[in-house]
Amino acid sequence: MTVRELDSPPSLTALYPRAVGVPLLRKLPLVGGGGARELPDTELEVRDVETDRDHLAAYNEVCGFARDDVLPPTYPHIVAFPLAVRIMAERAFPFPLLGLVHIGNEIEQLRPVGAGEPLTVRVRAQDLEPHDRGTQFAMAAEARVGQEPVWRSRNVYLHRHGKPAGGGKPSGSGKPGGEREAPAPARAHWRVPGDIGRRYGAVSGDRNPIHLHGWSAKLFGMPRPIAHGMWLKARCLAELEPSLPAAFAVSVRFKLPLFLPAQVAFGVRDGGAFEVRDASSGKPHLSGELDEDA
Repeated sequence: MTVRELDSPPSLTALYPRAVGVPLLRKLPLVGGGGARELPDTELEVRDVETDRDHLAAYNEVCGFARDDVLPPTYPHIVAFPLAVRIMAERAFPFPLLGLVHIGNEIEQLRPVGAGEPLTVRVRAQDLEPHDRGTQFAMAAEARVGQEPVWRSRNVYLHRHGKPAGGGKPSGSGKPGGEREAPAPARAHWRVPGDIGRRYGAVSGDRNPIHLHGWSAKLFGMPRPIAHGMWLKARCLAELEPSLPAAFAVSVRFKLPLFLPAQVAFGVRDGGAFEVRDASSGKPHLSGELDEDA
């Protein structure tokens, strides 16, 4: 594995146009590239990134977190995500960035991270494998304070191709045999405003067009803008914030897109499971599990 160190996290504003242009370049007969189904053998690292307190306050406001002396468990993702996009936007990456479906996220917080502790973050691609709707892979990240690992994450993406078939990873959300699980008891109801994609995009840098406006979402096949998956996970953890332990692991699976605006119910089950469903229809948007023994 080759490690490349960057001076600072790359700009997502510059990377998204590149993500649009790379698939077009691949179609040129003298350019090509991206045909091999192999993930790059490269890790990107950025060292000693300091947290801007005003930015942290803005992130907390958008996501619902209350504390400002420690980083929310989803906040290091803001540093790691541009590194992941940089890897996925390369011409040699086997899949086009735009069109990938974010289907899951796992976070392991090894200890609380103080807002004044600089983070060194490293990101790599891994775990290329079949899925019942195409091919999936993961972008793995680790954050350290000095030489101490304090946070890890794994984001799973799906490249869709062909029709669903057996033999791959299942993507359903029901019980074995097709039986759907009853909704969890609602702990809270949220009104998700139509501008949450723009607001989260402003603090995260993730201004993917499908999240911003009705017209930009339609350009990419969505009838309305959809909420960021990582905003929805952050909102869940903000709801659980008062009871979160110092160290834990939390994984989520992203289900149906959350079209904006929306009314949703946040439910919790015994044993650490939680979910977000449409408040009227009960259709699932997110299911998650909190492991306090990690």
